[in-house]
Amino acid sequence: MPDSTSELKSTIEVLYASTTIGDPAAARRNFADFRARLTRGEIRAAERVNNRWITNAWVKQGILLGFRLGELKEMSDGDILNFIDKDTFPARRITLADRVRVVPGGSTIREGAYVAPSVVCMPPMFINVGAYVDEGTMVDSHALVGSCAQIGKRVHLSAAAQIGGVLEPINAAPVILEDDVLVGGNCGVFEGTLVRTRAVLGAGTILTRSTPLYDLVRGEVYRATPDHPLEVPENAVVVPGSRAVSKGKGKSDDWNLSLYTPVIVKYRDEKTERGIELEDWLR
Repeated sequence: MPDSTSELKSTIEVLYASTTIGDPAAARRNFADFRARLTRGEIRAAERVNNRWITNAWVKQGILLGFRLGELKEMSDGDILNFIDKDTFPARRITLADRVRVVPGGSTIREGAYVAPSVVCMPPMFINVGAYVDEGTMVDSHALVGSCAQIGKRVHLSAAAQIGGVLEPINAAPVILEDDVLVGGNCGVFEGTLVRTRAVLGAGTILTRSTPLYDLVRGEVYRATPDHPLEVPENAVVVPGSRAVSKGKGKSDDWNLSLYTPVIVKYRDEKTERGIELEDWLR
């Protein structure tokens, strides 16, 4: 098996590009090494370099390779829990040594997902392969952390929050939530959206590449471009809003219609801090 990350990267890229796998057993051993490093957080689908997030396409190639190499297998734990999945991506067994608190009630973390010590997982929730969840984060009930999503330190994903995943296209950036972000209940963050440090997403906020973000404080409108995702500024407080339809038959003076849009109504202040304060003892 490759000893260094650069060697592993080269091996994965060659296997991914191959139309046939000459030595399936060796390929599976290399993939097992890759998956173990993902699980330990030693490699990531995206990483921050000088305040800029870089997507590691080869990591997503490795995950897709795992699906290609895997075979369907029936997996069970006694007579009750039973599921069928690719044998290359079993459910991860969390042990006391991991120092991750997983409350009973139907939660699953897949192998190949890094979950740092002190993370709290409330049932039921799901963390998919390639995800990176950093220290002190809480993943609340019915929350989803999609494949390759990058979650920072002390993030709170409230009940039913959906953090989208991405494996294809290979070069597409994953959803990224930086440190100390609060995601309210029933929020959805998708399509590579980047949420900067200490931002707050009010309950029901949806963020996608095609959704402009209106900043009432600074008088700006933020949009994704072909080269950059939608980006939520640091400390922004975002809530669901609407804007009038201005084109076509449905424009506001005809049918009085409006479209959903997220709106920055303020930036974090002392009042915000009191309203979103999290109790450390819950962790």
